[in-house]
Amino acid sequence: MKYSIKLGGLLVALLFFSMGASAQKYGYLNSAAILADMPEVKQMQSNLQALQTQLQKKGQQMLQEYQQKEQDAIARKERGELSPKEEEQMLAELQKMQQDIMNFQQEMQRTLAEKEQELMKPIYDKIQKAIKEVAEEQGYTMIFDAAALLYADEAADVSALVRAKLGM
Repeated sequence: MKYSIKLGGLLVALLFFSMGASAQKYGYLNSAAILADMPEVKQMQSNLQALQTQLQKKGQQMLQEYQQKEQDAIARKERGELSPKEEEQMLAELQKMQQDIMNFQQEMQRTLAEKEQELMKPIYDKIQKAIKEVAEEQGYTMIFDAAALLYADEAADVSALVRAKLGM
């Protein structure tokens, strides 16, 4: 008798579980395509490009100053105008300038990466909010990115719904 009650309970639990599993609704979207079409991303890229140009201009200026100083040092050495001590000082100064240029390049890369991350965060948040709203309104349990899928039925593509939510 106890066995049949346990078996009946297990069957009821399996029935509820299978009903719950079949009621789940999954969707997917192509986040890269949505991102590429967003006007905010185009504006962000423009701002980032302007910053990069500004930083590159400063780097070019540093490089030109180094090259000029190096040419002057070579010319002075060839004319015999440098004492061994002055030559040593000039070499140390040129090495420091070289190091400063390399440090600036690394700092420029870090600055650009941080700025891109800072500018992209509100865009990612906006997309995430739209995805969540579509999921809640349409009853989706999960929405996946198409980049991670090997196969998906095109009917489950929610990209158009998310684009509409974003006003695109």
